[in-house]
Amino acid sequence: MVYNIDVVFMRNEVCQMKIYRKRIADEILKRKLEGKGAVLIEGPKWCGKTTTAEQIAASILYMDDPEKKAQNIAMSELNPKRLLKGAAPRLIDEWQLAPKLWDAIRFEVDHRGELGQFILTGSAVPADTEEITHSGTGRFSWLMMRPMSLYESGDSTGEVSLKELFNGTKEIDGSSNLNIDRLAFLICRGGWPQAVDMRDEIALDQAVDYYDSVIHSDINRADNVQKNPEKVRRLMRSYARSQGAQVPNTLLAQDIAANDEAPLNEETVASYLAALRKIFVVEDMPAWNPNLRSKTAIRSSDTRYYIDPSIAAAALGIGPNDLLNDLKTFEFLFETLCIRDLRVFADALNGNVYHYRDKDGQECDAVVHLRNGKYGLIEIKLGGDKLIEEGAKNLKTMEAKIDTDKMNIPSFLMVLTGTGDFAYRRQDGVYVVPIGCLKN
Repeated sequence: MVYNIDVVFMRNEVCQMKIYRKRIADEILKRKLEGKGAVLIEGPKWCGKTTTAEQIAASILYMDDPEKKAQNIAMSELNPKRLLKGAAPRLIDEWQLAPKLWDAIRFEVDHRGELGQFILTGSAVPADTEEITHSGTGRFSWLMMRPMSLYESGDSTGEVSLKELFNGTKEIDGSSNLNIDRLAFLICRGGWPQAVDMRDEIALDQAVDYYDSVIHSDINRADNVQKNPEKVRRLMRSYARSQGAQVPNTLLAQDIAANDEAPLNEETVASYLAALRKIFVVEDMPAWNPNLRSKTAIRSSDTRYYIDPSIAAAALGIGPNDLLNDLKTFEFLFETLCIRDLRVFADALNGNVYHYRDKDGQECDAVVHLRNGKYGLIEIKLGGDKLIEEGAKNLKTMEAKIDTDKMNIPSFLMVLTGTGDFAYRRQDGVYVVPIGCLKN
């Protein structure tokens, strides 16, 4: 992993270094700026949106600067064009404080007739769309950022590349430095940039602080509806128990009722989850719908995931030692970590991540499907020869179901593991790859 280092000399001649860890989104942002007049970066709070945008911005307007906030908001009403003056690309941070800037930027992009003019970032709280009259189609591009993958945080060696597998690489060679204790820690720490370089015990506090902020503040700001913090807490705990499952809202409500004295009805569960989606706390996974050799009913329900496994750990009130003592929960949260990383990698490859499940019980934990039609099938297993064998067998069965007369054969079959020192290709062609050596 490569770093940018900004060196600042203070008056006392002490040198302070601010280290920026390269993000996969860096190159995606550059590409999008080449194709559109403005780019809106979205994602959960604390995932590094503003810091990433700052690396490429030629000028910056911080709308929430305490000394200028009121003045900036007033100017956005009186003369928004003045706020847009500055070298391009101009970063408008916390733009949602002045939603009218959206239409002003769209107008400015049209009249400048140039690409790569503006970058918009802000907190995960949505802007007031009532003050926006134009969708931005053709002028704006959207970039989704998530917490760091293990490769971005420096916890994966990155010796096995998804891109190279899609390009036809047959042989792989990679090693992982992660043991099960470290993996448990990384699940609970999460991919929050602020936590990556902290002492372990302090780093673990960051996800808990994030969780508390969601419960007491952020979820209310998502739709300006005050919610009961204890009900939010119970829902998030139930949702954490449902990682990697296709659980309807009715069952979430029943789970809450079974584990708590005060139940939540289905309508409340739905409204709370909608708010959590708006602030990018949850990111459910859609179902994959391939062409199959036989007529098999494919289940279309979304799979439940938090955007980062540390949120689930915080919601359950557990830490690394608890995961080590409860391998079932460890497996669920490890899957959430893998899905986070695969989504980050898929974005760089112009792809998306899906799950597959049919009425016969055939499942595939993750399908990375690119826009060009290529796809890879992935089973996620914490580790162990028996589970790897089970995952490989499942992948071969899944491969045999696909009608390759109507769609491409899979680019690769992979068992993605938590433990294991090395990546290798089995005799049956299935790759076994520890998450600690994977990259985009």
